[in-house]
Parts: sequence; C-alpha cells; structure tokens
Amino acid sequence: MPKLPSFLFVCTGNICRSPLAEAAMRSEATRRGLSLDIDSAGTGSWHIGDPPDRRARATAQRHGLTIDAYRARQVEPEDFERFDHILALDESHRRALLRLAPDSIRHKITLLLDHVPNRRGEEVDDPYYGPDSGFEATWRDVAEACRHLAAATLDERNRS
Repeated sequence: MPKLPSFLFVCTGNICRSPLAEAAMRSEATRRGLSLDIDSAGTGSWHIGDPPDRRARATAQRHGLTIDAYRARQVEPEDFERFDHILALDESHRRALLRLAPDSIRHKITLLLDHVPNRRGEEVDDPYYGPDSGFEATWRDVAEACRHLAAATLDERNRS
C-alpha cells in the first residue's frame, strides 16, 4: 500500500496553533475525501500530555470540530522521516526545526502561510497571551492555509 501524504503542524507547546491547524487539515481532508496522515507537535516539552488550551478547544467547537482528545507532544527525530510536509507556524519554529532536521530533509520544512497566495514569509500569530478573539484569527489563518494544502494535495493526486 502506498504511503499516505503526510502533514505535521508545529508550534511552541502544541496546545494552541498547531492543534487548530491539525483539526483544520483533518476537516479539509474529510471534506475532500482525502486520506492523509496528519499530526501536530511542539518544539518545547512544557505541555507534553496536556490537552489543547481551553480557548483553542472552544474555537474548534465553534467550527464544528472537537479537539478535546488531542494531547500535546514534542517533535521527535522520527517525525522528519515520517512526514512529507513539516509546517512551522512561525519563524522561530521553522528555525528550531531546521536545527533538528537532517540536511537531506530540510526541504520539507516550510512556514504554514507560505502555502497561501501572497502570504509567503508570514507567521500565524500566537494567541496564547492575548484576548480570546486571537484564537479566531488563528483559526482563520490555519483554515485558509489548510484549504490550499488540501487543494494542492488533491491536484497532485489527480496528476499521478
């Protein structure tokens, strides 16, 4: 059986931005009938085993998704081989991933918003220390990026 296209979304603690991105990509995959390997992780270890932030869970729920069962984990060396696309939510995550990654797979690491037309180099803002409304802005960014990623994956599949 061929390997499924795979996506890893990475933020700092894996409790806000990356779980929302994982949920958005799972939703897009379902909507488009795509079978994908999707996960999220953090660059830090502070929240390993914790559920997503309550505000991230509430945001997902407002969009008809449940992320309550998600648990934070830290990026592992195996992730660099497992995933085709490693999507950093901001530049600090991208730099951390590039330091950890073997040279042969560094091309897999991009900023998530690089996949949205006219947003190359932009970061998904961290809503953790801001008002609850910041989680909606994060959702809009990750959902838009995941729509583009899913469309590109579908296009690739149709060309094969």
